[in-house]
Amino acid sequence: MNSFPLLGTIVFLPLMGALGALACRQNAQACRRLALTVMLTDLVLVLSLFALNTGTQSTGIAGTWLRVEDFSWMDSLGIRFTLALDGISLMLILLTTALGALAVLVSWKEITDHVAAFHFFLLAMLTGVLGVFLATDLFLFYLFWEIQAIPMFFLIGIWGHGRRIHATVKFALFTISGSLVMLLALLTLHLIHARQTGEATFALLQLMQTSFGLPLELTLFGAFALAFAIKIPLIPVHTWLPDAHTEAPTAGSVILAGLLLKTGVYALLRFAFPLFPAAAQFFTPLLLVLGLTGMFYAGWIALAQEDLKRLVAYSSISHMGLIVVGLGVWNVTTLSGSLIQMINHGITTSALFILIGMLDERLHTRKLSELGGLWKTIPVWSGFFLFFSLASIGLPGLNNFVGEILILVGTFTVRPWTAVAGFIGLLWTVVYGLRMLRKSLWGKAGPRPEIADLTNRELAILIPLCLGVFWLGLHPGPVLEIIGTALAGLDTGKGLLTLAP
Repeated sequence: MNSFPLLGTIVFLPLMGALGALACRQNAQACRRLALTVMLTDLVLVLSLFALNTGTQSTGIAGTWLRVEDFSWMDSLGIRFTLALDGISLMLILLTTALGALAVLVSWKEITDHVAAFHFFLLAMLTGVLGVFLATDLFLFYLFWEIQAIPMFFLIGIWGHGRRIHATVKFALFTISGSLVMLLALLTLHLIHARQTGEATFALLQLMQTSFGLPLELTLFGAFALAFAIKIPLIPVHTWLPDAHTEAPTAGSVILAGLLLKTGVYALLRFAFPLFPAAAQFFTPLLLVLGLTGMFYAGWIALAQEDLKRLVAYSSISHMGLIVVGLGVWNVTTLSGSLIQMINHGITTSALFILIGMLDERLHTRKLSELGGLWKTIPVWSGFFLFFSLASIGLPGLNNFVGEILILVGTFTVRPWTAVAGFIGLLWTVVYGLRMLRKSLWGKAGPRPEIADLTNRELAILIPLCLGVFWLGLHPGPVLEIIGTALAGLDTGKGLLTLAP
């Protein structure tokens, strides 16, 4: 336990900023400045955790914790306000606060209507994401899981593009369906544990000691996994994502691709696998098949896309498929690769969506057939677009290459043919990525008005992302060390899932 609730402050500071934005709703510029100040402050608080947590708080079957904050809440129902930090969640909340600050900057000029409401929903959503990455009480986790999703309905539905209502309804139907199934499974798990032990609790550590027959364990794991698979998303519950990305405002796409998709993988790793290890082993082949199918299917569909945002949306499904493959193989190498790839994908894909949003503000189109010759027209924008596209493709020396090679090498040691299939799937990334670059930067230019290149504000958004790509590509060791320490303490306590070297 820690005396000062630093984790709680990090989680709820964006929510306090959200309420502050409503309070100054008559002044749009004040709302923007408040939101940016709040997220930069939260980022500084997260960075302070690196200095404060040089040792470990506790080690056990729930993980290796750097910091734990546990408070009484609804004890009669077995619900406590418990937040815990390990190396995995530390890197993910760092990504969350950094992308949150950039999302505020991205929307500075794009969002001109209902500015206070926009920042309220944006900051409230970030509180939900931070809570998901830190909660270890499952009821609290579920609460944050819902908090992160609901604001996205409004961000797309109010500030989205032409078919925003269709995209919002689709997103809501998928998300709510998965959440309800997970809630039923969570309550069932809670009641079974209470019947076995006489103790009402939602604490991860205690619930991991619950005993099941295999049929019931398979059912409960399937319910949790369905909710998480929708959020990742895995084939065939992926169809909401391309529509949501296409219609969302740029800041919404940044949070969606950079953060919300990661919560699904994180929840599988943190909750579903440790709670139901026998079921996880049983479903591992299916998980690998779904991951590989997503790589091939989404890559093939991306190759046919003409809308830049939709193309990058399908590329996200493909990249997340590889991350799930690494999770399914479940050894230190592949898990390290999947976790650092979550961070890498959050950086590169967010950068691509930001660049596409900047282009759309200038040309009011995202069609590849109308974007030829951009290298001559806006060379600075084109240089950044080329750089982040090559990073997304997996160019050696840039960040995505690190995660991809770790996943493939770790997979090859135990499932060679799965690794070969994953490598072939990555080739599709190269094909549709190079097609996108050729048609947008060097294709035939159509008639269009003269447009300005990047502004200082836009450069301030992109340069930190560039530095992240270089740092993780050339010097990933510190991040892998932080992740590896957390993985070393991650065990189910039931002897069915072990971390192979």
